[in-house]
Amino acid sequence: MCGIVGVIDFSGRPVARETLAAMTRTMAHRGPDGEGVLAKGNVGLGHRRLAIIDLSQRAAQPMTSADGRRHLVYNGELYNFRELRRELEAEGASFRSDSDTEVVLQALTHWGEKALERFNGMFGLALWDEDRREILLARDRYGVKPLYVARRGELFVFASEAKAIAAHPGFETRLDHEGLLEYFTFQNFLSRRTLFRDVETLPPGHWMKANGERPLGGPRQYWDFDFSEPCGAADEREYVEELDRLFSQAVRRQLVSDVGVGSYLSGGMDSGSITAVAASERPGMRTFTCGFDLGTARAEELDFDERSAAARMARAFRTEHHEAELDSARMIQSLPDIVYHLDEPRVGQSYPNYYAAKMASEHVKVVLCGTGGDELFGGYPWRYYRAVSNASFDEYVDTYYGFWQRLIPNRVIRQVFAPVWPSVKDVWTRDIFQGVFKRHARRLCSPEDYVNHSLYFECKTFLHGLLHVADKLSMAHGLESRVPFLDNDLVDFAVKVPVRMKLRDLTRVAAMDENEPGPKQQKYFQRTNDGKILLRRMLSRYVDDSITNGVKKGFSGPDASWFRGESIGYVRRTLFSRETRLFDYFDREAILELVLDHLEGRANRRLLVWSLLSFEQWCRRFLG
Repeated sequence: MCGIVGVIDFSGRPVARETLAAMTRTMAHRGPDGEGVLAKGNVGLGHRRLAIIDLSQRAAQPMTSADGRRHLVYNGELYNFRELRRELEAEGASFRSDSDTEVVLQALTHWGEKALERFNGMFGLALWDEDRREILLARDRYGVKPLYVARRGELFVFASEAKAIAAHPGFETRLDHEGLLEYFTFQNFLSRRTLFRDVETLPPGHWMKANGERPLGGPRQYWDFDFSEPCGAADEREYVEELDRLFSQAVRRQLVSDVGVGSYLSGGMDSGSITAVAASERPGMRTFTCGFDLGTARAEELDFDERSAAARMARAFRTEHHEAELDSARMIQSLPDIVYHLDEPRVGQSYPNYYAAKMASEHVKVVLCGTGGDELFGGYPWRYYRAVSNASFDEYVDTYYGFWQRLIPNRVIRQVFAPVWPSVKDVWTRDIFQGVFKRHARRLCSPEDYVNHSLYFECKTFLHGLLHVADKLSMAHGLESRVPFLDNDLVDFAVKVPVRMKLRDLTRVAAMDENEPGPKQQKYFQRTNDGKILLRRMLSRYVDDSITNGVKKGFSGPDASWFRGESIGYVRRTLFSRETRLFDYFDREAILELVLDHLEGRANRRLLVWSLLSFEQWCRRFLG
């Protein structure tokens, strides 16, 4: 697990080693165990190392092939690197290290871009071929590891973090107004944009190339999610057995490490089951849970703290358990660091992730987390139920788009963005939303079809945002975060599980109409233990019924109450000041009216308040 950077100067000017070193220094947190740079004329690569597999210098990067032709910088882990190594050795390859990095280098040498389809793991990488004067950039299937690319003038720059690109002397940080509109619509980025103008993400499951003189086309996709109903009858017992086999295999694969491995243990069934399998393989596993000070919490926030359930599971699995309590002061204290490390804000309040990673990093260098279980197996039924019965694909998009407008209501969007409206007036966020589906917008006939489209959308967007947060805030503390639910074999199975094995009562919900108005529908929308049916049945082998029958809870604190109570002074000082930077881009009166709706209890706008506080910090940190 590491951080990578690279520069190509298409004008032919040599890339300075000092520039590469300055860029990698911005990501020292990603790689406290070593650094390296390589400059070859107008091409340069840089690397920061977090040593996890083969801790020797033989695994240092940039790694050069034995013939001196190819140079690799790589951030990630391959969990099937030993199997791939045996295949490569059978084809005549020889190895100088025991690292997965060298397997990546040899695989790309032998199989070209086709090697990417065989990688089971997480990665962002760059391979420079001196003879062909060609560079390959690639990112893992799901986007577990980040990779940014930027073009400005004759410079082509890439890095694991946007701030490393901003550190290049040829880049002046400027705000992307269209990215700002996108984020404050969805509290996420559904496209390739970021808040940094000219800086984009390489999409998950894509690769791209450039040579020493020019880019060689845009990103090309080598993998995508494909949720669809299986043909023929399905035996649920067989599905449970196969899921158990693949889940256990995934956890065991991701335990490979030459350093200590721990696990988050939130009190829910995903992390609990991962911990159960991991602890059976590695007795004395260390586990980590964060809870919250609920002294001023509202009634609906009182069940946010899952420490008692986590402690009960820790005793059952005989782990070495650690926990921390978060309060409003710690939320506010962490905000500047969180904004810096995230590069751009994403889905939801992320301070619990920050503190959980900080605690884990004091004991281990690798931690397992349960991200992906909800998105693959239907963990958010109240979202899918809103869009299971439609007259057309366009109606479906309208319904689901309306649900995903998380921050600024459409009715005030022009007023809110008045200072920058001329530069964003032609941007239609509904088109951005629909663009996620692309070729997958085929004819939809059944509620199952619409649910599978919703699952596809959320894996491409919401899951990607969660992975962004998990990577950036774990690496902020030099901690590698692994995601067993995103094992290739497990994902390939999950996307073919019938919707009826993921959700209850789908037919009844789809049939609801004006004959069963409002309250009855809302009851179904709010039933949060309807999802992940197959997964619950399989995981019941690892955790008790109180966990598998429980309702879905997010990893969230009582910040809605904190913003109205203990933290209200901070909110007012930050957002109501004449020095507030965000009002260069937002209408002051429109924004403060929305904020006051929350502070005075007329609406719950905690997501918006968090996002405004985050963006204000972003302006102060990155715009100078």
